[in-house]
Amino acid sequence: MKFKDYKIAKNLKSSINDLGWKRPTDIQYKAIQPILNGEDVLAIAQTGTGKTASFVIPTLNDIYNDLSKNEDHFVRCLVMVPTRELAVQIAEVYEQVGKSTKARIQPIIGGVEQDAQINSLKEGVDVVISTPGRLFDLCSQGYLKLDRLKTLVLDEADHMLDLGFVKDIRDLMRHIPRERQTLFFSATIDKKIKKVAYDLVRNAIRIQISPKNPVAKNIYHTVVDVEMDDKRFFLENIVKENEDLKILVFVRTKVRAERVVKAMERAGIESDTIHGDVSQEKRFKLFESFKSGELNLLITTDVAARGIDIPGVHAVVNYDLPEEPENYVHRVGRTGRGKEKGWAIAFCSEHEKPFLEAIESYTGDQIERYELDKKDYSAIIEDADDGTDDWKSLLEQEEKRSGKTNEW
Repeated sequence: MKFKDYKIAKNLKSSINDLGWKRPTDIQYKAIQPILNGEDVLAIAQTGTGKTASFVIPTLNDIYNDLSKNEDHFVRCLVMVPTRELAVQIAEVYEQVGKSTKARIQPIIGGVEQDAQINSLKEGVDVVISTPGRLFDLCSQGYLKLDRLKTLVLDEADHMLDLGFVKDIRDLMRHIPRERQTLFFSATIDKKIKKVAYDLVRNAIRIQISPKNPVAKNIYHTVVDVEMDDKRFFLENIVKENEDLKILVFVRTKVRAERVVKAMERAGIESDTIHGDVSQEKRFKLFESFKSGELNLLITTDVAARGIDIPGVHAVVNYDLPEEPENYVHRVGRTGRGKEKGWAIAFCSEHEKPFLEAIESYTGDQIERYELDKKDYSAIIEDADDGTDDWKSLLEQEEKRSGKTNEW
C-alpha cells in the first residue's frame, strides 16, 4: 500500500509526496487506518520507526475535514510529550504535512516566554503539542481550553512515566471530554505503563512493532575498551579522522559534558554541549546549528537521547555507557534514521563492563568488539593534542584548582 491509496485529503497527499514519503512504515501501516476510523490505539514501537507520522497524518486529516465546522479554531487535538525538544519537533512535522491546509499548530513548552503562546491560543489553535508543566500553567490561567478536544495523543509515554508525569497525565483527564479518541504511543510496555494505558484508552487497537534486536539493522555499532582517563584522546582521534562527519556524543553527566567540551577545545576541535543546565533558547539554537552542519560535534547527556530527529547524524559515540540499557538503544537510534546508514561506537572502561553486559542482555545480541593492540592504543594517546606536552601535569593543576579529583 502507498500513501496515495489512503482516503485522506488531496492537500495532505501532496505534502506527503513533497516530503518524499511513498510507502508507510510498519507502524504507520498498522496505525493510520484505525486512527482514521476513529479507533483508540495502543502502540508499542521503538524510536525511529516513523510513529510521529502515524498520528500526524490521520489527526490532520480529521482536522482538515472539520475546519468548516471549527472556524474559531478550538483545540481539537492535544499531543502530550515528555520534552520540549520533542514538542517542537512534532510541531514541525505537523507544519510540514499540513502546509497546504489552514490548520493552526502550536507547541506549548516551558523554558521560554509564554506571551507568544498565549497570543496564539487567543487567536485559535487546532493542534497543541505540549509538555506537562506549561500545559497545566496555561490551563489554570484559563488560556488553554480543552473542553472541545477530540483526540488526545500521548507520545513517548514510557519516558513521561520515567520522569514522574503519571500524576500530570491523570490530572489532564479532568480538563478533557470523556468522549474522545486516545492514541497511546510507547517504546516499551510493563505493568505500570499498561495500567495507565488501559485507564485512558477504550477498546483500543493494540499494535506492537518489536524486532528481536531493537537496534536498527542499518546501524553498525561496536565497542572498544578504553580506560576512563583516555576517553578524550580516543574521541579526539575519531573526530580528527572524520572531520566532515556530524557526530553526536553521549556522556553520563552535565559536568562531564562540560569537561569533554573543554578537552576538545584544547585539542583545537570546536564543539558545544546540551544538558539540563543549558537554557531552552540555547538548546534550540544548538540543535539548529547541529542540524544545519554549522556545528559538527555536539556533546550531550541523555536529554537528546529520546525522540529527537536530527537529520544526517553520521555517528554516535557513547563516551560513557548508559546505566539504563534501553537508553543505549535510544542513543544509537539518533543515527541511521530512515534509510540512512549509521555508525555507533561505545567506549567501555573496566568498571562499565556490567553496563555493557546489561545492554547486550537487553538487545539480545553481542556488540562487536573493536580490538586494539597495545601499540595502536598507545599511538592514539601519543598523537593526541590537548594543548600541552604534559597532560598529566595539566590534570594535576586542574585537581589543585578545583580541590577535587578530576573524573573523566
